[in-house]
Amino acid sequence: MAAEARSPRARYREQNRAEIKAAALQQLAEGGVQAVALTRIAKDMGLSGPALYRYFAGRDDLLNELIRDAYDDMAQVVGRVGAVRADGARAALHALAAAYLGWAVEQPHRYLLVQGTSLPGYAAPPDTLLRARAVLAPFLKVFAAGVPAEALRPLVDETAAWVRKERDVADWLAQHTGLAPQDDAAGTALAGAMLVWSQLHGTVSLEVSGQYAGMGHRAQTLLAAQIDTLADSFQL
Repeated sequence: MAAEARSPRARYREQNRAEIKAAALQQLAEGGVQAVALTRIAKDMGLSGPALYRYFAGRDDLLNELIRDAYDDMAQVVGRVGAVRADGARAALHALAAAYLGWAVEQPHRYLLVQGTSLPGYAAPPDTLLRARAVLAPFLKVFAAGVPAEALRPLVDETAAWVRKERDVADWLAQHTGLAPQDDAAGTALAGAMLVWSQLHGTVSLEVSGQYAGMGHRAQTLLAAQIDTLADSFQL
């Protein structure tokens, strides 16, 4: 059955919400998360303050939406790369990492919104955890096929215990790899995902915040070297 047509009022509401979020993203790009101000958005849109609160309950509610959108967009970009490639797991790992970096470099204000320093007193909604895991999910399948170096054994053991203890983690892993908590590869997949996330977060955060400026290297080159080293440690 075809979905019912939205009413003019519903379309108007969605349009206004989209315009408010676009204005907030512009403020975010210009001055960071501290610059997001509903009163200024209302003024620019020709709305009264109370009218704006019909669409968002407050600044935190608006930030919640921007964070959800950013994670969903990032997950879509990384997910399109896929984790199964004819040229092997190492190539898949490089492609996934490059997609992550590319999204962040293209939209640094959105990356810093989800991975940077949050506003005092602000807490992201609980459902952002699931969205963050969706970004990381394609990496799980890559590392599930790996053979970790002996030096990684303590981390693999800890992540194996984690997946056996936490049902939601086990469900997440099973959804994307088909692995059960007792499978030997479960700890390996999670350890690899944690390691690559740490590498990505460090390098990408430094790049988008301008910390590499004038240092004589490209973030892409540095990240490629890190990914190769990580792939070596899992025999990918």
